[in-house]
Amino acid sequence: MPETKVLIIEDEDALSTILEYNLAKEKFEVAVAADGEDGLLKVEEFGPDIVILDWMLPKVSGIEVCRRIRSKPETRNIPIIMLTARSEEADRIRGLETGADDYLTKPFSTAELIARVKAILRRIRPGLADDIVEVGDISVDRVSHKVMRDGKEIHLGPTEFRLLDHLMQHPGRVFSREQLLNAVWGSDVFVEVRTVDVHIGRLRKALNTHKQGEAIRTVRSAGYALDVK
Repeated sequence: MPETKVLIIEDEDALSTILEYNLAKEKFEVAVAADGEDGLLKVEEFGPDIVILDWMLPKVSGIEVCRRIRSKPETRNIPIIMLTARSEEADRIRGLETGADDYLTKPFSTAELIARVKAILRRIRPGLADDIVEVGDISVDRVSHKVMRDGKEIHLGPTEFRLLDHLMQHPGRVFSREQLLNAVWGSDVFVEVRTVDVHIGRLRKALNTHKQGEAIRTVRSAGYALDVK
């Protein structure tokens, strides 16, 4: 199963180095950006599962980065933990109202931050560590590679299985073709972007073998999302 991706957007080198080291030790895949502009670029390229975002950043502020992440269909559901030296209640409220899921005031312990990261991921991705993941009427057994829908077995190829497994971890979240390529094929493999459409088409067809209805939603100019009741 792929590692959970954490993006740190923080301009204090010492702090981002400590966070990167400790998160990597917890088996997270970590990327770091030192300013808001690079942070927004890495959100697109890296496809993080969660973002740790500093309030005070060069080029583009943390609040603006948060606002832009929330404004796009393909990134709006990524959880964000905001870091700040501001401890006033009004600032905390502003951060949360902009779209942050959690808020930590500096200085803080690394252990507390990691605990909060894990708590948020457990809440939004309950199947992250489970061998069997269920979303709506679809269940995926990662050990036996068996897929069931509405009690009936669905036969998938290995690529379609990996695609479904990734989408099952983020129900409702829209992924661009590029994000799905990186997550399923890996960033070091050259594959045509349209290949994603072919495999999504096969997955869609397989999931609707018994006429249970469309499970994958196409979002025009954005990508695909798993959308089952």
